[in-house]
Amino acid sequence: MARMHARRRGKSGSKRVYRDKKPEWVDLSAEEVEKIVVDLYNDGYEPSMIGMILRDRYGIPSVKQVTGKSMLKILKDNNVEIRMPEDLKSLILKAINLRKHLEIHKKDKHNMRGLQLIEAKIRRLSDYYKSKGVLPSDWKYDPARLEVELFR
Repeated sequence: MARMHARRRGKSGSKRVYRDKKPEWVDLSAEEVEKIVVDLYNDGYEPSMIGMILRDRYGIPSVKQVTGKSMLKILKDNNVEIRMPEDLKSLILKAINLRKHLEIHKKDKHNMRGLQLIEAKIRRLSDYYKSKGVLPSDWKYDPARLEVELFR
């Protein structure tokens, strides 16, 4: 499949081994893993970073294999509020950093185009999350407001 904004094809990557049960080398129970996930999220880590920490420190290849639930389902079951999806948040942070760069380098045409593409992705993704009910229907992409909200 071709990429969205460049007509090149993507690189193939490795696939996970299919497992329907917990690997035998994982010593932690499902409840302990859930507690670790909630504690790490409360410490300020994003779900993707939590997955890497669990893999590297605890030897857990997949939260879903051990607990039977996804990481977001675990957080939702433990009444943890997720204000903004991680993929949308990372796109917004990328756009904010690019805006800061363009304030200094006003004639950087290539990055101006990059900012347009990133903001188009943000709008498409926010429309999707509004339709799914993850974001409120009156949510709007406003870089100045979001910069204050995300960097506090």
